[in-house]
Amino acid sequence: MADIFDKIIAGEIPSYKVYEDEYVLAFLDISQVTPGHTLLVPKNHVDNIFDYDEETAEHVLLTLPKLARAIRATNPKITGMNICSNNGVSAGQTVIHSHWHLIPRYDDDNLNDTLAPTIDHSSEYTEARYQEIADDIKKALS
Repeated sequence: MADIFDKIIAGEIPSYKVYEDEYVLAFLDISQVTPGHTLLVPKNHVDNIFDYDEETAEHVLLTLPKLARAIRATNPKITGMNICSNNGVSAGQTVIHSHWHLIPRYDDDNLNDTLAPTIDHSSEYTEARYQEIADDIKKALS
């Protein structure tokens, strides 16, 4: 059975894509813990990091810094970034398809050092705002 990320990759569920190639897809996380919160997923379905083959690891892990730099370039107020991946249910993985969170940090973001997975600011975002953030990251990648 396909998970939500498989459906996003297949185009069955809309997303705010910021980067795509043959191997990976990056799109805005709907919760937007902070503005620019992006998910990076391998297109081939792997449950978690333990299932990565060398090719998957190469494409995902080499895309992370490029994507992080692009996100940072979209807003001069970004002073840091949390990059994390929960692997396995016991580690808090809720979608069983490997994914990496890139969460921009701001001096005034009022988050502590540990990000709670229940933070959800989606009610504060319009479709236009999501698209604006996605477009800014895409522009920074080119």
